[in-house]
Amino acid sequence: MGALVREAIEREMGRGGQVFYLYNRVEDMDRKAQEIRDLVPEARIASAHGKMGEAALEAVILSFLQGEFDVLVTTTIIETGIDIPNVNTLIVHDADRMGLSQLYQLRGRVGRSNRVAYSYMLYQRDKVLTEVAENRLQAIKEFTELGSGFKIAMRDLSIRGAGNLLGSQQHGFIDSVGFDLYSQLLQEAIEERQTGVVKEDKADVEISLPINAYLPESYIQDGYQKIQMYKRVKAITGDKDYLELVDEMIDRFGDMPFEADLLLRVGRMKAWGRDAGVVSIKNVQGIVEIRLSAEGTARADGAKLMEHSLKFGHAVGLTIDNGQITVTVNEKKSNQFTEFDMVEDMVHIMQETAKEVESTDAL
Repeated sequence: MGALVREAIEREMGRGGQVFYLYNRVEDMDRKAQEIRDLVPEARIASAHGKMGEAALEAVILSFLQGEFDVLVTTTIIETGIDIPNVNTLIVHDADRMGLSQLYQLRGRVGRSNRVAYSYMLYQRDKVLTEVAENRLQAIKEFTELGSGFKIAMRDLSIRGAGNLLGSQQHGFIDSVGFDLYSQLLQEAIEERQTGVVKEDKADVEISLPINAYLPESYIQDGYQKIQMYKRVKAITGDKDYLELVDEMIDRFGDMPFEADLLLRVGRMKAWGRDAGVVSIKNVQGIVEIRLSAEGTARADGAKLMEHSLKFGHAVGLTIDNGQITVTVNEKKSNQFTEFDMVEDMVHIMQETAKEVESTDAL
């Protein structure tokens, strides 16, 4: 290990750079600094830690910043707020003792210029690592590209377990159900506990259409923001959510491209479909089939659906088989409307008629 440390420091010094050596034990930091001096006699070494007086600590950091030292042996006080572009090698002693998020923050202290940066995560030779420690080091090794913070956070949740937030237990691997489903289940559990009302689950609508509905890279470049927007689309429950999200996206990212507009409309159509009892919307050999469940069929107003479909001519049809309504949409039979527009319109009228039936039943 000594040879590796010496080589790393000499390589950085050879290109005029500086090194952070993270050693998180204040009591024998001077001994570690001396070991590094013995390894690399030509290196100028300084030490910095949180137990130093404010003036002394500031003096050391400023001297290091001005290039008076080659190596700064320090604790995790450099984790945030330190920005020295000339430091492009980081050596972390006993990295297996640190958390994944902490390692990620520390790694961000280097690579802050146009130079290639190096991070060395060290642990004792022949030491048997725990499974958690090994997973942390593997994750920090795996996620090296820019914008990896969200992936690191999700991996950290997976390794530690998200915990039982409503009780004393702290356990549970969130990746076994997925973050979105976990959040949804948690929210429903909180609401049920607060109100005493068990929320009735509505089956999700399966949509399979030959359309390009997504958020283009040219529209939202940041990966984390894009994930957040996809989650917001998935959470659309009706017209109000849809309109609010449209306004927010235009305000934050500018006018939406066609693909993004289509994605939000799909999200709204799913919400309409859930209200109407739609089971699936699938393109089968060029014809879209909108299938209603038995419950959805019971709430549907067939006469109104038929009347509404007349504006599309022969492009839209209704069939009833074993008590189940299926609406078919054939774009080839329409010169005026697109397939998606017709599907969207029919799902909307299904939702409206289902709401009318619910209101009548409530009276």
